[in-house]
Amino acid sequence: MKWNSLKALTVAATTLMASGVALASPDLGAAEQQATNWHAIIMFAIFVGFTLFITKWAAKQTTSTTDFYTAGGGISGFQNGLAIAGDYMSAASFLGISAMVFSSGFDGLLYSLGFMVGWPVVLFLVAERLRNLGKFNLSDVVSFRLAEKPVRTLAAISSLVVVAFYLIAQMVGAGQLIKLLFGLNYNIAVVIVGLLMMAYVIFGGMLATTWVQIIKAVMLLSGASFMAFMVMKGVGFSFAEMFSQSIDVFAKVHEITVSEAGNIMGPGKLAANPIDAISLGLALMFGTAGLPHILMRFFTVKDAKEARKSVVVATGFIGYFYLLTFIIGFGAILYVSNNPQFLDVAKMAMTGKLELVGGNNMAAVHLSDALGGDLFMGFISAVAFATILAVVAGLTLSGASAISHDLYANVFKKGQTTPESELRMSKIATLGLAIFAMILGILFEKQNVAFMVGLAFSVAACANFPVLVLSMFWKGLTTRGAVIGGLVGLITAVVLIILAKAVWVDTLGISDTPINPFNGPAIFAMPLAFFCCWLFSVTDNSARAQAERKAFDAQYVRSMTGVGISGASDH
Repeated sequence: MKWNSLKALTVAATTLMASGVALASPDLGAAEQQATNWHAIIMFAIFVGFTLFITKWAAKQTTSTTDFYTAGGGISGFQNGLAIAGDYMSAASFLGISAMVFSSGFDGLLYSLGFMVGWPVVLFLVAERLRNLGKFNLSDVVSFRLAEKPVRTLAAISSLVVVAFYLIAQMVGAGQLIKLLFGLNYNIAVVIVGLLMMAYVIFGGMLATTWVQIIKAVMLLSGASFMAFMVMKGVGFSFAEMFSQSIDVFAKVHEITVSEAGNIMGPGKLAANPIDAISLGLALMFGTAGLPHILMRFFTVKDAKEARKSVVVATGFIGYFYLLTFIIGFGAILYVSNNPQFLDVAKMAMTGKLELVGGNNMAAVHLSDALGGDLFMGFISAVAFATILAVVAGLTLSGASAISHDLYANVFKKGQTTPESELRMSKIATLGLAIFAMILGILFEKQNVAFMVGLAFSVAACANFPVLVLSMFWKGLTTRGAVIGGLVGLITAVVLIILAKAVWVDTLGISDTPINPFNGPAIFAMPLAFFCCWLFSVTDNSARAQAERKAFDAQYVRSMTGVGISGASDH
């Protein structure tokens, strides 16, 4: 896993992404199987045993569709905020951002902060209204006053596209991480993740998934806090001293002058042109507010006040975590880059650049070894795997709800179904998604998964977000406008990514020159989706469109006050 390819792919792919997952998404197929790490396996076994015990407990509480999808709305705002943080803080953001800081310094901070900026959008525009209008997922909200069948079908399809590509990326990442950290076979690692995710979701539903995410968030925050504390202790708790020493070490290991090494304290060239920079900003700002597995979490609390509280709590934990990754990245420069045991000498001789054993994405893992020895490295390795499990469980649950609640119950059965049959379909869908994820994880073992993650977040920002926000705030939105606008955003984002360098040249290898010279589709696809929603709504004068506009006032009152919320499923 060469750093120059990582850097090139980071520039190409992060323009499309609103999560740190993407930062650790270069081709992991080159990861070599390491010696078995028994500390990591034992700690991971303890985590799995504990979470399976929780799943057994949650299974007794999960008796209805409401319990399965939303834990019966019984999660507190603080617990939900911690679970959201657990869902959002991926292993790849932990490894990827710290690797970016390790290799390029200050630029990593831009991403650490960038991944937070979507949360004020979620807090002020989405959380409260979403909780007041919906029951299980975002489809409930966008179809509140619009025609159920076409709108739910669109929302379910775009959600499934997000989930499918995100799942593939997580499964491939899990397999390669475990091959590298635990010394297990890739296929075995993928099957373990798939079986555990199946168990959490089928038996425990949202309640088990929530507690898996909470436990994982506590483990990840604790491990990262200890690493950051030890790094700061080594420099006398002085950021100035940490930066000064880092520049000196960076200059020494890269064989450049101190003056040149000082450039790591300034912004680099992550965006090649203004178009890519703006696309990156749009993706970071609005991608989070369109992620189905994140939005689904707002229905696990009892009311809009708790939904708001959960976003505030999540933002605090997420912000704290991403700042820790910044310290960890500089700590890796101090303790890893000049330590021979962590350097891949053979690869350095070939590339002429600093290379770590297992690739530079392992900077945080090697730092845990340097600071706490084998035992702490085992803990961090187990946390990385637990992190993937928590994210995969949340994704699977949102995919299952799109299939069973939207497509099965409301589109095919037109609402004429029983909670028992819908719950049964949810579990069948979960089983299917788990098998699907395992098969694709094995098939895509050698593939670069950066473009898949990019596709997931592009769909969220370009298809889900415009329809969701207009359905809540604009009286003029009609079914025709929502469906055409959402489809245009979905198709445009997918096509532009396929024609961009990350896929057309680097992944598919069709030619040396991409058809689309820009890396990020958000600047084109998202405004186009909004425009089509507007155009095809204002030109729609059908009787149904008139009725939909008249229904907006009642929806607005409900979204702001929660009046009538007990009848959320009967709109």
